[in-house]
Amino acid sequence: MEGWVMVTCVCWVRSWLIVHSASCPKVCIVGGGPAGFYTAQHLVKTRPDVQVDIYERLPVPFGLVRFGVAPDHPEVKNVMNTFTQTAQHARCSFHGNVSVGKDVTVQELQEAYHAVVLSYGAEGNRTLGVPGEDLAGVHSAKDFVGWYNGLPTNRDLRPDLRCETAVILGQGNVALDVARILLSPVDILKNTDITQPALDTLAESSVRRVLIVGRRGPLQLACTIKELREMVNLPGTRPEMEASDFECIAKMLKVLPRPRKRLTELLLKVAVETPEETDWVIYSIGYKSLPIDPAVPFDPRKHIIPNTMGRVQKCAGLYCSGWVKRGPTGVIATTMNDSFDTARTLLHDMDEGTLDISTVKPGSAGVTTILEKRGVKPVLFSDWEKIDSEESKRGEARGKPREKLLDVGEMLKVAWT
Repeated sequence: MEGWVMVTCVCWVRSWLIVHSASCPKVCIVGGGPAGFYTAQHLVKTRPDVQVDIYERLPVPFGLVRFGVAPDHPEVKNVMNTFTQTAQHARCSFHGNVSVGKDVTVQELQEAYHAVVLSYGAEGNRTLGVPGEDLAGVHSAKDFVGWYNGLPTNRDLRPDLRCETAVILGQGNVALDVARILLSPVDILKNTDITQPALDTLAESSVRRVLIVGRRGPLQLACTIKELREMVNLPGTRPEMEASDFECIAKMLKVLPRPRKRLTELLLKVAVETPEETDWVIYSIGYKSLPIDPAVPFDPRKHIIPNTMGRVQKCAGLYCSGWVKRGPTGVIATTMNDSFDTARTLLHDMDEGTLDISTVKPGSAGVTTILEKRGVKPVLFSDWEKIDSEESKRGEARGKPREKLLDVGEMLKVAWT
């Protein structure tokens, strides 16, 4: 009959009705950010009998898109609409407020699912390792970005912006995001989803000059041309650069790859001398993944899970995607492609029989039983939608897209009311 496809378990793929038998392949994804959702998206779209469950430590989904993308980049956050469609898919479910490694172990997840994909990102900070790094007035870009984007763990950050000069160590997109937020007119920021405490602090800021310091030269600039163009064209600002850094650079333009050439040409237009005094420092030298469970292999030097094409080494049925797989590099599209690759690897293993999907697995039902015994109540996607609605309502009252809830306890109260 038109629109019906017969598979191992009964499954009408036009989404009119899905009936899952216990023998359907069950996949668990750890991490509700871009890597997790892109992995889930490819799995449910490609194989019509697979059931995917996403587990996230926080009560809210979307990870870096919610807590890392700059508030003045709403177009980038539109990808949340795609993630929402995935979460609402009949064969995908979201379970927030579940800390894997604490509330439930990876081994317990492996016992409940045919495959487990670790996509939990990079929550750690790379450090400078220099004297004075722990002084007051020195912050990581990760914490500062989390503060103005409403990450609950950074809600109590108190950046002292009663200074004229700030220094940012690093020259990637995050460094430029921080610089742009520090110097952007509040009238621009007040219409974004930046948190109200951050907006109030920035409104009282005395910062008038931001120095962006890179370890390497112009040819190794780590940001994209979009971010650089936004920075040099920011209203009410004037870019200054160290002229000596650009000696002989112009002669090299013709041999540079086109993307690097465009970046360097833009830099050359604004290169002049700049002073070096400062009152406040942000270091933006990268994130790093952290080990999630003693049972999972982890490379302490590279800060990734050792893997081959997404297969965790020496751990059958265990996979990884995103930053914890390759390191914290690239943009969201990079993570999308990487996550699709891991999903393809997993599906290939199912098809080839190297991943055993013949046994019956309890999936989320088994995990829910474990969590109930430990007093852990997950936040489902329908619960998140209550939080989303409340944030949108509060934002509307202020002329903003949303006013994020900053406290996990308040999130849970709204979700379960």
